[in-house]
Amino acid sequence: MKNRSFVVPRLSVMMFLEFFVQGSWYVTAGLVLTQYGLSSIIGMFFSMGAIAAIISPFFMGMIVDRFFPSEKVLASLHIIGAGFLLLMPSQITSGNGVALLWILFLYMLCFMPTLALTNNVAFQNIENGEKSFPTIRVFGTIGWIVAGLFIGQLGFSNSTIIFQIGAGASLLLGLYSLTLPHTPAPDKGKPLSMRDVLALDALAMMKDRNYLVFILCSMLICIPLAAYYSFAAPFLGATGVENVAGVMTIGQMSEIFFMMLIPFFFRRLGVKWMLLVGMGAWTLRYVLFGLGAPTDLFSLLLLGIALHGICYDFFFVTGSIYVEKKANVKIKGQAQSMLVFFTQGIGMYVGALVSGQLFNSTVTGKGQEVLEQWQTFWLIPAAFAFLVGVIFLVLFKNESTTLPINTGKEDATYKA
Repeated sequence: MKNRSFVVPRLSVMMFLEFFVQGSWYVTAGLVLTQYGLSSIIGMFFSMGAIAAIISPFFMGMIVDRFFPSEKVLASLHIIGAGFLLLMPSQITSGNGVALLWILFLYMLCFMPTLALTNNVAFQNIENGEKSFPTIRVFGTIGWIVAGLFIGQLGFSNSTIIFQIGAGASLLLGLYSLTLPHTPAPDKGKPLSMRDVLALDALAMMKDRNYLVFILCSMLICIPLAAYYSFAAPFLGATGVENVAGVMTIGQMSEIFFMMLIPFFFRRLGVKWMLLVGMGAWTLRYVLFGLGAPTDLFSLLLLGIALHGICYDFFFVTGSIYVEKKANVKIKGQAQSMLVFFTQGIGMYVGALVSGQLFNSTVTGKGQEVLEQWQTFWLIPAAFAFLVGVIFLVLFKNESTTLPINTGKEDATYKA
């Protein structure tokens, strides 16, 4: 019998720390690299996490479904990751880009699986994922906001101290994870096969036409999405914003609002239209950035940042819930990891490289000229995101009224 005492508050603290760790350094890392003359590797820097997300699902999903409890794997990865974060500042200040990228890659091998692991721990310890998960997940957003405000108010947006703060939070989360509800491997003791190693059961879910369209479009939309995560901070810095980390928390504040509305919209709109709204919001955000860059209309930039609530919640959070509902109870860990593989992995990797090349080839001037070049930079991913949205609209078909929720506990349904 699982210990479910105060399970939602305990899982909420887990999410708070998970995204505090990432939010402490991820948002302004590009600005830090620019500060130390390493702007040319920003694209490669942000692609390291994507490469790790491509590699890790093939063994991490298998580990948590077959061998070890999810909470213990989560603890181990965050404790080891804290050590790698502590090594980064010295490489940045010395201008050693090659060593920095290798250390970051090793760190990301530890961190990226935790995105799926936290989802898995949460879903496996709550009765109603559609109702309870947004409440738990919103504390991740609060953690990101607190990290951004903390970094920004202390003036650390362009300082390597952000990695040390992230390391401390990662160590704390690693220790805290040992207190989380026990989340055992559902297939522990079952003979291991090559099918498990290659996560073929999770891949087999794509025999479902709608699920295949969902996965492919999720992967494709992450290509233009990478431009925001890699270059929003340098862009705001170029427009004269000083407290970059603090300003960017506006996006997470809107995320809290829309996160709490997910159950409402999920019942009334369903998966298809929620994902479409999310894709449309990414397109609109980049258009606003493009229009605001050369015209000095800071209000357009703020509106673009504020759209993050719809961009993230209606796409990433809705996608995680959809996968949870579609996956068989025995492969939920694999399925969540596979979603990370296609989105945070392949999609973000290609996007980081493409946006890095786009930045290096277009944003080369100074003063007003560079702001006009930023306009070109943002309008290109806007067009790509719009195209992916159209493809999803045409190919993802509304499913007949309801679909089963594969929790293994109850025969519930939801609108698709």
